[in-house]
Amino acid sequence: MRTLVYLLEKEFKQILRDRFLPKIIFIVPILQLLILPFAADFEMRNINLGIIDRDHSASSVRLREKVLSSGYFRLTDVFNRYDEGLASIEADESDMLLEIPAGFERLLMRGEKTGVHIAANAVNGTKGGLGSAYLNAILADFHSERTSLPAMDTAIAYTHLFNPHLNYKNYMVPGIMVFLLTLIGGFLSTLNIVSEKEKGTIEQINVSPVPKALFLLSKLIPFWIIGFILLSLSAGVAWLVYGLTPAGSLGVIYLFAAVYLIAFTGLGLAISAISANQQQAMFTAFFFLIIFALMSGLFTPINSMPEWAQRMTLFNPVRYFVEVMRMVYLKGSGLSDLSTHFIIITLFAAVFNALALVGYRKR
Repeated sequence: MRTLVYLLEKEFKQILRDRFLPKIIFIVPILQLLILPFAADFEMRNINLGIIDRDHSASSVRLREKVLSSGYFRLTDVFNRYDEGLASIEADESDMLLEIPAGFERLLMRGEKTGVHIAANAVNGTKGGLGSAYLNAILADFHSERTSLPAMDTAIAYTHLFNPHLNYKNYMVPGIMVFLLTLIGGFLSTLNIVSEKEKGTIEQINVSPVPKALFLLSKLIPFWIIGFILLSLSAGVAWLVYGLTPAGSLGVIYLFAAVYLIAFTGLGLAISAISANQQQAMFTAFFFLIIFALMSGLFTPINSMPEWAQRMTLFNPVRYFVEVMRMVYLKGSGLSDLSTHFIIITLFAAVFNALALVGYRKR
């Protein structure tokens, strides 16, 4: 026990003596949490829309105003001919066109079938698809307001569970908190053992009677503690900046974080143990972290991935903690709901730390 205390004292002194490392550990993740939720927002705003109004009626004007007042579209120009609107798309001035046909108001007043034409620049498929969906929803709402059908036939009731205001940041912030813990546990721990190899201090440990397991434990505990501090700071920023508090228990989050940090610190130590220098360790860790982040469901839904990719995500520990954070924050899920996730993360922790133990050899 006394040996472990001395080793931990050495680790913390090394971290505190480094002028740059504490800034990376705390300042950079907090800045990322403040910036990334605004950058990783998949809601489309300010879509450039060109309108071709062939009707020039009061109804066409009201439709134009309704579309523009939604906040999703920005008017490029009102054209008289379709080829003018198409030229604006080719010149990248407009992203979409809305063509209102002649006789639009007359047919609408008679209750006869009428329609509009939507043309979207599909070079950016996401913008084109979402923009078309926004326009369709606005047009459906406009049609229901203008038709003379009974309210019971046209009214649709929506209930948005767990995120009633459809705030995308409520969905992204818990996932980004997981990503920050992954960086601390996985990336920084990767540089730990290999830096001692380059400095030559690892030789003093190798010739000492300190067991491998005790030495790796002394490497794991500091980043485990730092991860808890960072998680607390991230939760505070999520509350102060985004007004986001977990619907469930913080204790469940900390319990999962405890095992998750052990898993990723173990992975980082395993990479560090088999790497010859810091450059090799950084590239190896970067490879795994990019794959884990992109296939975790953090930015894109797992259900939208190909079937083979969905199977690969089963071997991604980040996926499980991202799901846990979102379920606790948005749904209020408890430990009984997340027992499978807990077992899987525990298995990852055991496997990664076993690899670290096997990979580090005292020579």
